[in-house]
Amino acid sequence: MAQALGITAAHAEVLPANKAEIITALKKHAVVAMVGDGINDAPALAAADVGIAMGSGTDVAMHAAGITLMRGDPRLVADALDISKRTYNKIRQNLFWAFAYNLIGIPLAAAGLLNPMLAGAAMALSSVSVVSNALLLKTWKPKDRS
Repeated sequence: MAQALGITAAHAEVLPANKAEIITALKKHAVVAMVGDGINDAPALAAADVGIAMGSGTDVAMHAAGITLMRGDPRLVADALDISKRTYNKIRQNLFWAFAYNLIGIPLAAAGLLNPMLAGAAMALSSVSVVSNALLLKTWKPKDRS
C-alpha cells in the first residue's frame, strides 16, 4: 500500500510496543499522526501527536485516540484533517472579532461615550456575528473520492 501511495518509509508487521517506539522516534523530526483500529494500536495512538481511530475498531483504540472516524474508511482521514484545520481557523477568526469588538466598545463605554442600550446591542451583535461565522462551517463538504 505504501508503495502505491508513493510513501518511501513504511513499517509493517510491527509489535505493539515497537509501534509506540517508532512513533516516539518519528516525533523528534516531525508532527506524527497515527491511524489505527485495534487494541494493539492504542499505545501508538496515545504516543502520536494526532491519534486517529476507526469507528469500527475497538473501544480502547477510540479512547486512546484524539479523533475517531465514524466509519472505518481510511480515506476519511484527509477530510477529518481538513475540517479540523477549518474549525481551528474559525476559532481564530472569532477570537479576533470578539477581541476587536471589546477593544473598541469597552473604552467607549468606560468613557461614557456609548449609550448603555447601544453597548448592549453591540454585545448582542458581537455574539451573533461570532455564531454566524461559526455556522459557515456547515457549508463544508467532503471531497468526492469516488
